[in-house]
Amino acid sequence: MSLVDGLRSPRTPLRRFLDRELSAGASQLRHNYRAQHRTDRILLPPPGVGTEAGTVGTAIDQRLRLAFTAAAPVDDAALAGIELTGRFGGHGEGLRMRAVGNELAMRLTETVKRLDLDNRALPIDRAQDEEEVLARMLIAAAWYQILARTSIGFAFTPLAEAALEDPGTFTFTRLLDLPHHDLVTDVVAQLHKAAHGPLEALRARTLPEDCTGGPTFAGARITADADLAVDGLLLDFKSTRHPLKEMSQRTAWQLAGYLLLDATDTYRIDIVGLYLTRTGVLASWPVEDFLALLGACRRDLTELRGVFAELPAATARPTSRTSQPRRRPSASNNCFSAWCRSPGPAAAQSASSPCPTLPGPASSAPTDAAGAPRSSSAAGCCLAARAHCSPHHANSASTSPTTRKSSASQPVSPGRRRAR
Repeated sequence: MSLVDGLRSPRTPLRRFLDRELSAGASQLRHNYRAQHRTDRILLPPPGVGTEAGTVGTAIDQRLRLAFTAAAPVDDAALAGIELTGRFGGHGEGLRMRAVGNELAMRLTETVKRLDLDNRALPIDRAQDEEEVLARMLIAAAWYQILARTSIGFAFTPLAEAALEDPGTFTFTRLLDLPHHDLVTDVVAQLHKAAHGPLEALRARTLPEDCTGGPTFAGARITADADLAVDGLLLDFKSTRHPLKEMSQRTAWQLAGYLLLDATDTYRIDIVGLYLTRTGVLASWPVEDFLALLGACRRDLTELRGVFAELPAATARPTSRTSQPRRRPSASNNCFSAWCRSPGPAAAQSASSPCPTLPGPASSAPTDAAGAPRSSSAAGCCLAARAHCSPHHANSASTSPTTRKSSASQPVSPGRRRAR
């Protein structure tokens, strides 16, 4: 179970532990955070960003990591997503996406090394044209990351749409043309803001070997990757357009989770912090103050880490309402069933059958008896499903037009009207 998944439900062992041990909640930490966030200048995203705000956030996070250390030019999640695309589709689309993704990883690595991004003798940012090309590659890598996290979301990325529409013309050049200009502009603008603020000062007083981009926690039952560990400072980047609302309980618990997952003290964390990429504010707390603001008074950090490490990596604890297994929805109620793209061997599959599962994260990919990953049959889902998968369509799929018409034409008695 990932840290993010464990925080979603209040019934998971992870969430129940944090709610119990951090008894003060996030209110005191939020008040302190807002006292540190003293700026009214917010870099708002351009209109073209739209629903791609998360993609921009992923791209700027990786760009800022590379300014501190270029040891891993391509994020692990992006590499996993590139590999998973090989099982996407049935007419060669997946193989084409994987080939282009591998070329992206190679070009991105070459660019990062050539620009010498973690050289402290140079500023954080480079020339405008160089940064724009780099931003396009990071945005494309962010799209590949989505497949490592949610396969359904990946089917609606510009990357997947372009490859599924015409695999023959999908090339590295075509991939770099896909990001909207506003996405590129937004990434570069946030980088320029970092070049004239506290993040630049932090970078100047550290060395690349003292930094770890995307730190993970080996041996932990709960998986997580923070944004940056810098000489004892654990830092998380946030690209929200509403910075004063950022210190929610979920954000506070996420920072606490990173701190507690480092049970072996690999990163020697003595300060935790947030960097707001749209305001250029760095808010941080010594570990003792951070835990005190959250109300951790029953145990010290070492004991908290010890208990946290023993938490079962399980999903939410079942209750009386969820103890019964959920019934699988019928094919008539499955919106994707009628719009599922079933290439290759699955082409004979009837339209009423459930939509096949898209390839998921590498850790959950199905394997055969020998442990090798099995290819997913009919992994590509028809993009036209977006227009037909609204809740109204799904709920009305099992009701015939005749039934709907007859029920709508029946007069409603005054008693029934009052009951409503």
